[in-house]
Amino acid sequence: MVHDLKLNVEPGASYLLKKISRILKEQGIESYLVGGFVRDMLLGRKTADIDIAVAADALEIARKVAAAIGGKYVLLDAGNQIGRVVAFEDKLEIDFSTLRSSIEEDLGQRDFTIDAMAIDLGKASFEKEHLVFPEVIDPFSGQVDLGRKVVRAVSESAFAADPIRLLRAVRLAAELGFRIDGETESLLRRDASLITGVAGERVREELLRLFALPGAGKFLAYLNELSLLTAIIPELAEGKGVDQPVVHVWDVLEHSVRSVSAVDFLLRQGEWEYADSKVLAVVPWSQRLEEHFKEEVSHASTRASLLRLAALLHDVAKPETKTIDETGRARFLGHAKEGAETVVNIMQRLRFTGKEIRLVEIMVLHHLRPTQMSQAELPTRRALYRFFRDTEDAGIDILFLNLADHLATRGPDLDRAGWQEHARMVEYVLEKRFEEESAVIPPKLVDGNDLITIFDLQPGPRIGEILEAVREAQAAGEITTREEALACIRTLMASQNS
Repeated sequence: MVHDLKLNVEPGASYLLKKISRILKEQGIESYLVGGFVRDMLLGRKTADIDIAVAADALEIARKVAAAIGGKYVLLDAGNQIGRVVAFEDKLEIDFSTLRSSIEEDLGQRDFTIDAMAIDLGKASFEKEHLVFPEVIDPFSGQVDLGRKVVRAVSESAFAADPIRLLRAVRLAAELGFRIDGETESLLRRDASLITGVAGERVREELLRLFALPGAGKFLAYLNELSLLTAIIPELAEGKGVDQPVVHVWDVLEHSVRSVSAVDFLLRQGEWEYADSKVLAVVPWSQRLEEHFKEEVSHASTRASLLRLAALLHDVAKPETKTIDETGRARFLGHAKEGAETVVNIMQRLRFTGKEIRLVEIMVLHHLRPTQMSQAELPTRRALYRFFRDTEDAGIDILFLNLADHLATRGPDLDRAGWQEHARMVEYVLEKRFEEESAVIPPKLVDGNDLITIFDLQPGPRIGEILEAVREAQAAGEITTREEALACIRTLMASQNS
């Protein structure tokens, strides 16, 4: 006797699927649960994405379902007839695609065997939080590969059919803790260059999902090994073989890639093979910092994921700025400024949002600042003020980028004493940032109207310059009252007019 299969389903998803199933049955429409939703149910993983293939016009079905459940309809792909329904209450997204032939043939067009499985929704029933069905339609042994923890392409043409799958293979392996099948890896290497034809927004989405994962650095290194990383960001390829001063263990490209793993280590989300717990113990960490890096910047991006991206790109302009001085030492003057401009171009090409671009641009532009503002001594109040003023809201992120840069520079040759001093400086800056907000954003003692009415100045750039000088003096602790601020302005004006 063959027994029905039973899988756990989240309550919200179960309710929605039951309602959708009824709608489709009433219209006599053949439908199947497919793709990642089936995979994740079999693995017992939670998922917010549901894929349904229907033997009908998927766009029309999606519109009807959205209206029936009070959700929002989104057109994803008119040519391939893919529509999305967003169910806000349950935070679920249901993607409907049109089944153009049999379900087996449809599954044969999919990317990986673990995603090429289906459940006949018309034959399924729901028991509380369980989905009950007779069988998993699995023509490519996806369940076997789930058991083996392997990502395997459905066909040799899988990547040519949709090159974004090149990135998705690595990201999926990273998310699931799987390995990529040997033959599939060979296909990845063969077809790596095809990624250049993928729309920027699709690449961004996959990259951000990868950068969001703990230990993302090792998978980024794998992308580099497969030649996918430099196909996506060709500017990085220029760093291969570009030697650096003797304190650097690796060339520019290798240093950049390893900087991402260093970020993972500092954020307590990965290993750094060249350091132990004692190296990490001196790096400041707190609940406040953890929440800072979890902060969402834009859709699908957080400060942590964008810090990883900044680590990858922080030295992107070194090859073009390299010179050799009279002592034979390699120098990279201006690489931070040039790199920030290059980063903007790269991120615009990959369709990152303006907010994301600005954050990474500032991180790259100022990634050297923390060590520059403290030569042998802890930074002054004035230096702290200027640092946080110039770095906008990226100051904390830059401190950790600067630490990651240090680790990825020295690698196995890390000087423990120098590292402890660096970490102590960062801890001091963070303490001042959190304990003395006035050192970063001094309370306003005077404004532009005061300069116009009291000092008879005309509106213009000079007013901004004077107010900034007052704020800097406040941050340095030189003035604390309005009267002192006015006296400071008189002194400034007298010196400018003399």
